[in-house]
Amino acid sequence: MKIGCPKEIKNNENRVGLVPGAVHAYVAAGHEVFIEKGAGLGSGLADADYEKAGATILSTAKKVWETAELLIKVKEPLEKEYALMRENQVVYTYFHFAADEPLLKACLAKKIVSVAYETVLEGKSLPLLKPMSEVAGRMAPIMGSYYLGKAWGGRGILPMGVTGVAPANVLILGGGTVGTNAAKISAGLGADVTVLDVSLQRLEYLSEILPPNVKCVYNDPVSLEKYLKEADMIIGAVLIPGAKAPKLVAKKHLKLLKKGAVLVDVAIDQGGCFETSHATTHTEPIFIVDDVVHYCVANMPGLYANTSTFALNNATIKYGLEIANKGLEKAAKENDAIKTGINTYKGVITFKPVAEAFKMTKNYKEIDTLL
Repeated sequence: MKIGCPKEIKNNENRVGLVPGAVHAYVAAGHEVFIEKGAGLGSGLADADYEKAGATILSTAKKVWETAELLIKVKEPLEKEYALMRENQVVYTYFHFAADEPLLKACLAKKIVSVAYETVLEGKSLPLLKPMSEVAGRMAPIMGSYYLGKAWGGRGILPMGVTGVAPANVLILGGGTVGTNAAKISAGLGADVTVLDVSLQRLEYLSEILPPNVKCVYNDPVSLEKYLKEADMIIGAVLIPGAKAPKLVAKKHLKLLKKGAVLVDVAIDQGGCFETSHATTHTEPIFIVDDVVHYCVANMPGLYANTSTFALNNATIKYGLEIANKGLEKAAKENDAIKTGINTYKGVITFKPVAEAFKMTKNYKEIDTLL
C-alpha cells in the first residue's frame, strides 16, 4: 500500500503523523511511504532521517495526498486541504467531527474513509486518544498556572504558594485520563486539588492513587457550585467518545467565580465543556469573559511536539500496520477497534454520535452493513 504523511498546517502544530521508526516498520512490511519535505522538522526529525528509514520525500503536500492510499496525519484536515482528499482514500488521524460540521460535510462529499483516532475503542479504553490525553492533562495545570499571572488577567496567585501563603485551589472536572494526569501535576505543584466525577468507582480508584492534597468528590449541581466558588483554576476534562462534550459550566456560573480565575478547557476539540469556550491557538491562546481567563487551545500537545509525536506514533503504528497489511475492510472486519474508528465511509456517516451531533441520522448507517 502507498502511505503518505503530509506536514501539519494547523496553527503551531509541530507534530507529525509518522516518525522514522514507523516508516521503517511500514517499509519492512512491504509498503511504500511518502513524506512531505520538512514534515518532521517541527518535531526535530530531518528528511534524511526519513530517507534512511526507507521513505520517499515529496516536495509538496499535494503530491503526498495524490499518491497516498492511506494518509496518516495528526490533526483533522483543514479547509485548504479539503480539495486534496480523494474518493475512497483512507485518512487516519484525529477528526473530532462532533465539533466541526464543515469538515464532516467535506469528508462526506469527498467520499473518503475517515478512521478517527479518538474513537478507536479497544475494550473500554481509547488507545489512540490516551497518549495525547496524558500530554494535555499534564500540560493543563502548567498552562493554567502561567495564565494565573496578573499580566494575563489572572488572579496573580502562585499555585504552590510560598511559606506563610496558601496555595491555589484547582478544580478538575472529570476523572478520566486527562483529569487524572491534571490532578497528579496540580498536586505535585502543591496546589489544593479537587476532582469532580459522577462515577463512584472512578472516585474510589482516584482516592487510592492520588496524593493527600487531592479530594475526590461526587459531582452534582450543589457540589459543582460550591467548588466553582472556591477555585482559582478550573480544568475541564470531560469526554464522551466521539460526541460533543457536555457543557458543565454555563455562562451564568461565571458570576460565581473569583475575578481572574483561569479556565483550561481540554475538551475544546469536542466543542468544549464550558459554555463560554471557543477554540483558540498557540498564537492567541486566551480570551477573557466576565473577568475569567479562558485557555482553549485546540491542539495543546502540539506545543511539546517531540514528546507528543513519539507518544502518538507508539500507539497508532499497531492499527496503521493492520490497515496497510490487510486493507481497511478486512482489517475492520477482523478488529473491532479499527471498526469503531471509522466515522465516515464513502459518503456515509458510520459513527452514530457524530450523526446525532448535527441531526444527520438519515445519513447514518452501521459500518457492518457497508463492509
